[in-house]
Amino acid sequence: MAQVLGIAFAQFLGCSLWFSVNGVSSALVVHWDLEVSDIGLLTGAVQAGFISGTLGLAVSNLADRFRPSLIFLSASLLGGLANLLFAYQASGLGEGLLYRFIVGVCLAGIYPIGMKLIVSWSPKLPGVGLGLVVGMLTLGTASPHLFNGLSWSPDWRLTLTFVSGLALIGGMLVVSIGEGPFGVKQTGPIQWGAVFKSFQIPRFRASAYGYFGHMWELYAFWTLVPWLLASVMTEASALEISMWSFVVIGIGLFGAVWGGLMSRRWGSGRVAFVSLAVSGSICVLYPFLEDQQWATIGVLMVWGFFVIADSAQFSAISS
Repeated sequence: MAQVLGIAFAQFLGCSLWFSVNGVSSALVVHWDLEVSDIGLLTGAVQAGFISGTLGLAVSNLADRFRPSLIFLSASLLGGLANLLFAYQASGLGEGLLYRFIVGVCLAGIYPIGMKLIVSWSPKLPGVGLGLVVGMLTLGTASPHLFNGLSWSPDWRLTLTFVSGLALIGGMLVVSIGEGPFGVKQTGPIQWGAVFKSFQIPRFRASAYGYFGHMWELYAFWTLVPWLLASVMTEASALEISMWSFVVIGIGLFGAVWGGLMSRRWGSGRVAFVSLAVSGSICVLYPFLEDQQWATIGVLMVWGFFVIADSAQFSAISS
């Protein structure tokens, strides 16, 4: 179990790269003279890179040809470097999009590989183990908001520098732990026919469609949290918004762990259904809420809890 906790903590460190720019978005909008919608483009660039990197890993079978822990380390190092280049070399949105895309590609070597390593150490509890990993992803996503809120300097680049250092530490931690005794290797190339055939399985198809909807909601929510808070906390400072953004997103750690634990009692399917039903309902009803500050913050915290609670369970269902 110590290895599982260690890898999960490394996931937290590495995944802090994911939304590092969102944690300093208010300063970045001013520094680069951006529109608020441009932050969405930067977030989308990371997602595009992550999808590209994940497909590349699947097609190349790199995770089966090389030690996953070394892939994790390499991805953490390169992702941290791209994050630093964004901070100190990029001069505008165009270059920024390129560096964020590279960060996304590198995250494909952190998040999925971390899941693979968790299963190699704890194959009998996929829902619980993956729930812990997703919880660390959530905490990593929230952490740049915390670092920005606690920063002793107004320079947003220092937050990104700190995040890059955390990613490197996470990679070194995973290498020190290594692979578990239950890792499964695939020696052949990817079978595209089998991939498409899997969508003929009703349970897999339902899980995949549910996961697609979950991801659309999740990353839109995480991106918009600072602006949703600012719209009701009209007298709050930028640092206060950062701290509350950390709370609203970070509470998802408990949601992910709750989902993993409840999967042992309810099963992953029921946990995913309940979580998606709650978060989806809030998503639909939120625009109709009255602008009452603390009530709205409470709703956002409930949303932050359930919006991620189903993520690992979709993975467990599809595995």
